[in-house]
Amino acid sequence: MKIQHHRPPYRRSGFTLLEMVIVLGIIAMILGGAIFSMKKIGNGAKVSQVGADFTAFDSALRMYKLNAGNYPSTQQGLQALMTKPTNAPVPRRWAQNMNKIPNDPWGKPYIYRNPGKKDPTDFEIVSAGPDGQENTEDDLSSQDE
Repeated sequence: MKIQHHRPPYRRSGFTLLEMVIVLGIIAMILGGAIFSMKKIGNGAKVSQVGADFTAFDSALRMYKLNAGNYPSTQQGLQALMTKPTNAPVPRRWAQNMNKIPNDPWGKPYIYRNPGKKDPTDFEIVSAGPDGQENTEDDLSSQDE
């Protein structure tokens, strides 16, 4: 006597279109959340870069003062760290303190003030921040540190 094995008449294999759409939707939501989180991390890195730039400017400006006897005026600006100013106050001694003046991480030039707005006894360097507009809440100042 021979034993016969019976298979069910229809056996489903693979995934349905609906199951695939659900899985792809879940993956899209996870990726969207990850991209959103990465934007926040990227902005934090840009703020850290501004802090590093403030430190570099601080060192260069203090070296400028040692040579020149005073900090550059607001009109002379940060360019005085690269090229000798020809307008008053012309420095007694001058040495190039920076090869390049970087823009802030959002592509805008840093703003230099002497005297500073927040502390008139010292210079101030300002980044207009992510919105690129000066005198808004997202501005970053060297006098805030």
